[in-house]
Amino acid sequence: MNRFVAAERALRTAAPHRLVDAVRDVVRAEYGATSVDLYLADYALLTLQRVPSGEGPAESVPARGSSAGRAFGAQEPFVEKLGGGEARLHLPVTVRGDRLGVLTVTMSSFDRAEEARGDLTDIAQVLGHEIVVADRDTDLYMRARRADRLTLAAEMQWQLLPGRSCAGPEYALGAQLEPAYAIYGDNFDWSADAERLMLYVTNGMGEGIEASLLTNLGINALRNARRAGLSIGDQAALADQAVFAQYRGEAYISVLLVDLELRTGRLRVVDAGSPRMMRLRGRTVTPVDLEAQLPLGMFEETDYVAHEVDLAPGDRLLFASDGVYAVCAPGGEEYGERALARAIVSTSLLPAAEVPRAVLRELAGHRGGSEPADDALVVCLDWFGPPEVA
Repeated sequence: MNRFVAAERALRTAAPHRLVDAVRDVVRAEYGATSVDLYLADYALLTLQRVPSGEGPAESVPARGSSAGRAFGAQEPFVEKLGGGEARLHLPVTVRGDRLGVLTVTMSSFDRAEEARGDLTDIAQVLGHEIVVADRDTDLYMRARRADRLTLAAEMQWQLLPGRSCAGPEYALGAQLEPAYAIYGDNFDWSADAERLMLYVTNGMGEGIEASLLTNLGINALRNARRAGLSIGDQAALADQAVFAQYRGEAYISVLLVDLELRTGRLRVVDAGSPRMMRLRGRTVTPVDLEAQLPLGMFEETDYVAHEVDLAPGDRLLFASDGVYAVCAPGGEEYGERALARAIVSTSLLPAAEVPRAVLRELAGHRGGSEPADDALVVCLDWFGPPEVA
């Protein structure tokens, strides 16, 4: 049995809460590592939190400006030379484009680190898949991701999310919410198969638990309709009925529903509320004007119509809730579409997974030192083009 197969088997047979111990034991035995640690990105994407195990205290390192953060941001292995001839490998732990964290492995020499780099990179990917499965049976990795305590409303919202990024040959997606530890009703959801990518960008109404409950109802109603194979227009209509039946028009949800055909690039959108959509083509940012339709649940039995949007390979679409474009500076100046367009251009060289966090950092600068008064949601979608036909 070769070394990589031994490591893979150890991870697949380990108890859910013992994944770090399992990977540490096998990497030490098979590759001669002197230490092995797993760091997971916190909810705000500000720190990488060490997953506690039998060795050493819990700790964190910055997600930007650290060696582990460099590997996390670039999504490439990074070898750090240490004193005494040792070397430390920082390996991205990523599952289908969703960036979970970094596996850090210390080796006795730079040459040994370089020799093991390929296998250890693959082991980090296997570890990522096992963490996703293990999250069903243990809270260990959920707890490790927390640099602070989540509010109950935020707990409900994060449990509803599909991830923070994903990618396929034709597209890349990234999303982030603020305040990460105290969000209310903003949300996003996506699903992809061989034919299409469907995306929902939700601007929730209200505060606290009530906002979270409303969004949970709306997202699950949309998922139920999507999984029944309905079009996005019919999905919106079914979710509209579900929300109205519960709240009788006293509460409603603003949603952008997006349906992208992966083989053709045909894009259909239902604009049922306040989230904004902007397109970056080359170096030019333009707001995407859509026919505004009623938010879900405002009135009984509303009909929704999908409208086509021009999309070309290389385009970047950015979606933002009103907690982004309506934020005011200390002097009262609204952030608005012009500032958002500048932020989109300034982050144009970043991958889609990093864009939302970067835009939200610029928004925090505009807001000054004050705490956000509303949820802020940014979603970035890069369209690379349909697959080439052989």
